[in-house]
Amino acid sequence: MTEFTLDHKPADIVKVFPKASDVFKRNRIDFCCGGDQPLRDVCSKRNLDETAVMETLNHAYQDWLKEDEHPIDWDRMPASDIIDHITQTHHAYLNEELPALGTFVSKIFRVHGKNHPHLKELHRLYNDFKVDMEEHTVKEEEEVFPLIKQYEDHPNDDLLQQIHEANGGLEDEHDAAGNMLKRMREITNGFEPPADACNSYRITYARLAELEADTFQHIHLENHVLFKNL
Repeated sequence: MTEFTLDHKPADIVKVFPKASDVFKRNRIDFCCGGDQPLRDVCSKRNLDETAVMETLNHAYQDWLKEDEHPIDWDRMPASDIIDHITQTHHAYLNEELPALGTFVSKIFRVHGKNHPHLKELHRLYNDFKVDMEEHTVKEEEEVFPLIKQYEDHPNDDLLQQIHEANGGLEDEHDAAGNMLKRMREITNGFEPPADACNSYRITYARLAELEADTFQHIHLENHVLFKNL
């Protein structure tokens, strides 16, 4: 592929060009939970300048191609390898980051909440997100992922039915997590710390931005690669 068009879908573009996620995030284009709509429709709904979006996207893509990058072909990767990647990369990151970042979110709420009232909502949103994602990853690792690995070795209709039943609600949970992250971005002005922010404040916002990026990639892999190919 040499160029993307408005008929391409964000989820499919990110598979080919992972750094497209940066362009999409800047324009608030969903590439994970709602990534199955053509860019033409997305730009229309969000009143985005189609020409500007496509020029930015394709310019970044051409620069990336010149770097001789070779993206992973997720659609050709065995499900068990995708699961191992998700578990060892994204789940491991959440297990380590969620408690640590939670301490920072609580700290800036206690210290700065009086002068920055939005930190109260951020504190609530973050803790809801933390609990939901902890429960979500346990369900995947204990129930859904083992069934998918069994199905890969011994495909049959009974196992596929069990997967679909166990998978029930996971994509809705992805939507909920994505919406919480979008709201966090909105109330923090794109994770941009205020002028009077202390170092802890700035660290918190930077880590929230990293959490958002990792989670969106995590959800993208599950919704548009792992679950879609079953």
